This record gives sequence, C-alpha cells and structure tokens, in this order.
Amino acid sequence: MSAGGENLILASIESAEEIVDPLDRLVERAAEDPGAAFARDVLESLCELKREDIAAFETLRARLKKAGCRVTALDKALAEEGGESSGRGPSQSDVLIELAAEASLFHDREGAGYADISIDGHRETWRIRSKGFRRWLTRRFFEETSGAPSSEACQSALNVIEAQATFGAQQLDVHLRVGDVQGKLYLDLADDDWRVVEIDKDGWRIIDDAPIRFRRTPGMQPLPAPVTGGSIDLLRPFLNVGSESDFILVVAWAVAVLRNCGPYPVIVLSGEQGSAKSTFSAILRALLDPNSAPLRALSREDRELFIAAMNGHVLAFDNVSGLPGWISDTLCRLATGGGFAVRQLYTDQDEMLFNAARPVILNGIEDIVSRPDLADRAIFLNLRAIPEECRKPEKEIWAAFERVRPQILGALLDAVSLGLRRLPAVRLQKLPRMADFAIWATACEPAFCDEGAFCRIYDGNRNEAVDNVIEADPVGSAVRTLMANQREWTGTATELLNTLSNEVGERASKAKNWPTSPNKLSGRLRRAATFLRKVGIELDFGRSGSGRERTREIRIFFKEDKAADLSSQPSADRSDRTERVPVTKLVGSKNSFVPSDKSPVDDRDDQFPPESAGWRTRI
Repeated sequence: MSAGGENLILASIESAEEIVDPLDRLVERAAEDPGAAFARDVLESLCELKREDIAAFETLRARLKKAGCRVTALDKALAEEGGESSGRGPSQSDVLIELAAEASLFHDREGAGYADISIDGHRETWRIRSKGFRRWLTRRFFEETSGAPSSEACQSALNVIEAQATFGAQQLDVHLRVGDVQGKLYLDLADDDWRVVEIDKDGWRIIDDAPIRFRRTPGMQPLPAPVTGGSIDLLRPFLNVGSESDFILVVAWAVAVLRNCGPYPVIVLSGEQGSAKSTFSAILRALLDPNSAPLRALSREDRELFIAAMNGHVLAFDNVSGLPGWISDTLCRLATGGGFAVRQLYTDQDEMLFNAARPVILNGIEDIVSRPDLADRAIFLNLRAIPEECRKPEKEIWAAFERVRPQILGALLDAVSLGLRRLPAVRLQKLPRMADFAIWATACEPAFCDEGAFCRIYDGNRNEAVDNVIEADPVGSAVRTLMANQREWTGTATELLNTLSNEVGERASKAKNWPTSPNKLSGRLRRAATFLRKVGIELDFGRSGSGRERTREIRIFFKEDKAADLSSQPSADRSDRTERVPVTKLVGSKNSFVPSDKSPVDDRDDQFPPESAGWRTRI
C-alpha cells in the first residue's frame, strides 16, 4: 500500500475516533443544545471520567455550568446512570447552596451579606436574609427539582451562603434610594426593571445598569420616570404655603433630599385642623421617596425610629402633639448624621448598627419643637386653615398630582444637576448651623429663586423660630424676663435657680419641666444659650475663689453691640410688628387642597389692602 493510502486511512481513523468520543466539544454543544449532556453515551463517558479522573470531571462540570447546563439535574442523571439512585443523593440544602452559586455574592461595611441576581435581563440586589432573595432561591429550587425545599434546608443554606458572602466575597456599599460615586448622584426609581437616574454636572438620564448597588425595603414604591421640560412651579398648587418664601424653603429642602448625604433640616409643619398638614407631608414624600405607608405615628422608642430609618430615605411623622427630650436628641442625630446601635433580637452581645442621616417631616397643631438644638436644625412652616367652601375631594387632588409628578421630579433633577455644577464655586459669608445644607441649597437656588434669596429667607425663618422656642422653654423665658430690666446678673447656679423660681412664681417652679437642682439648671442654660445669644443675651460659666471655697458662677449679660430693648421683651409685647401675607385660596377635603386660579403671588402691601379677600394680618 502506498504512503498516501496509509495516511488517508490514519486520518479516517482519527476522524472516526473524534466523532466517537462523546465528550468532544461537549461544552460547545451544551451551550447550543441543553440536552447534549444528557445523552446516554455522554452520561456513560462522564461516569467513567468521574471514576478515573475526578479533577478533570469537576473542571468539565464547572465549564458545563457556565455554558448553561443544569448541573443539578446532571448530577442526578449521573447518579442514576452509575447505579447510585438507590443511595442517598444531595440534600436539599446542598442543592440550594449550589443554586446560589449563580448569584454574585458580596457584603457591605457592616458585614451583612448581599447577592446580585439576574432576572429578566436586569440586575437585582437583595440582602441574603431578605424575602426577595429567599423567594428567588425557592423558585430556582422548584425549577431544578419540581419540589419545594423545607424550612430547615433553607435556613441551613442561607447560613452557608451568608458566610460565603461575608468571608469569601468583595465589600461594596449598598444605598437606599440615593447614592453617589465619582462625583455623580444616582436616584433609584425602584421600578420592576431596577432602573436608576444618573445625575451629573451635564444633566441627568435614566440608565439600566447602575455602577452602585441599591437595596429595596418593604413598602418602598416606585418613582415615576422623570421627564424634561417641567417646572418646579407645578408643585406650588399642591402645597398650602402662605408666601413665596415658604415655597422657596420647601424646594430647597426637596433638592437636599435628592442628595446622597446630609445634613438634612427637619421640616416642621404647624397649623390648626383643616390646614392640610397631612396632605402636605404625604405629597412631599410621594414626590421624593414614595412608600405604601407614607405617614406614621411618632416612634415611642429609639429602636422603632432606628428601624424606620433603616427602611426609608424620608421619614414623615403625622399629628405630633409633643416631642420628649430623648426623641428631640434622636432627631438631631438623624438630621446631621449620627450612629445608632440597638441589641439584635435573640442575642446577648450582637448589635444592629446604623450610621447615616435622614430627611424628616414633622407636622402637628401646636408648636411641637421646644428644644433649641432641634430648632436650630429645622425649617418652620405655619399653614393656614382652608375654608370649607374651598375644598375638593382628595381623589381629585392626587389624580392631578400624578399627572404632573414626572415633570416636577424632572425639574428638581435639573436643579440638582445645576447644584453639582455650581457647588465648587459657592462661598457664603457666614455659615449657619446646617452649613452644608445652606451651601448646597445656594448652589441650586438659580433653578427656583434669585441668587442670594435663599440664605436671606433661611436666616429669617431661623430668626422667627427664636421667640417661639424661648417662650416654649420655661428656663429661657425666665432668663429673658429676668434681664428685661437689667443689663447684667452674676451669681451661683443655686442663687440663679432661686431667683428664676421667684421670677416665674410658685406654680411654674413646681412644674415637671422646671429644673429641680442647680446642676440641671446649668444644663438647661447651656442648651438654651444658642437662642438666647440670638436675642442679645450672653451666658458665661466660670469659677470664683480657690481651694475648697472655689464655686461656680454664672454671668448673664447683654452683648455690647446689641441694644437691650431689641429682644429683651417677649414677642407678645411687640404687637405693633405685623406682616401681611397672602392666603392662597385652597380647595380640597379635610386634608386636601388646590389653590384657586387667582391666588396672589406678589407680597407688596399696596397691591392687596388688608381687608381684601385672600389676605389676613399676621402678628
């Protein structure tokens, strides 16, 4: 036989061997045909490979899994092919752990495990202990086995999966509703497709795959897809604001909410029944962070407030009748950012940690904020009652709001983009307590008011709160009364307590909110010092004497650059200072309204006399 004939025969034999080998190009064939790996000859070859070379088998199995092969079903078929069907197969927890490998695991800064899963072509991020991840895992188990896993198997599998995410995966930040990376802000629309809005100096856009991770919480509802071409003025008809200044403060607060970090001022709404405080609060939350339970009662303990902050970007508390001291302190930490730690249930030493700032809305009939430290972090709005003849059903109000909500949101995003562009160049001559908020609002203000107007309005709002807070604090009010007819007072805390007790009378000095010791009086004075300083009264805490005779002294005096008669008298004595403000005619149900089409927008007194319709005199 010639050499050419021999080569032809050898080539034919090699070709036949390649065709005969069932494992040849199995990964490529499985990617095109899901049933390729389940052919009888392939199963026989896989069983033989598993017995003879387990390392090669595991390598091939991993490649088949990446190609889309259902390896759990393949393992079951191999067990039956190898005569192992009568023995014990993989447990349910083992199957669940294997299925969880399809997800991309990671953990956050606190060590909580998360999983990125692909559903219908988009990425979803779920905490491993959440219902969302558990439901996905249960569904995958049913798809693979046509059965349901037991609760014990799920719990065991989740323990292992979370350990893998905590110790064997990367660390990533997880955000709620808003986040940022590399100078860009991201707003989670919370829709079924997990889309987000990307905001930068050049504008904003809706994207499908965000570079950061967002989590979903119970009750969280989707935002509408924002649209361009809208105006912030579209929001005005749905808010019962008494002046243009109040509306500017509301918009400034809204653009701050769309930022990823605080501080966030607490917006405080007060007014009598029928002034639409609840609707005002619900509309603000629906615009920025919609929730199935938009308004809630004030928390009774730190733990409840902590859980609310963990599950919502905006917190709205309805019909607040008073703020205990502990919750005022907690709201201060929420406004400027602070840490919370509570003991985890069913444990002795484990804690649940939270460190962030949250925007807060409070509404009530009375002046509910009495602590100066909280008042210095707040925006105060006084809403007027809506006449019964000027109301409309709440259903109509919300229908009208839903029609313009995408345009309003788009206009707010335009303001945020403008703020990102202007922020590096913004400089303020003086910085208030909420300095970062003031700088951010000033950067955004050309989108909703004249340049420089926000700081002037914000300072005016804070100054108007001084009298109310001092009068609500019996110690601060007593100090101002004491200094009404003198320029300076010096003495010990004990002497001052006796002096102030005599000043307010026996009934007030025996009330529960009156300090019972010199130490408590000193603490109350230090808390009130900020607002007393704004009305010209300074406090100086020092010591006199030496050794055992050394005593603490308190000096109360007026600043030299402040006239004593400017603020030494209570505000009730300054009744000649009046301001005429427009009362927008509003229509709605008990807590719903829309303005009439003839509401004034100019605050000039000569345009609308005091007796004209739609105006009232404010003391």
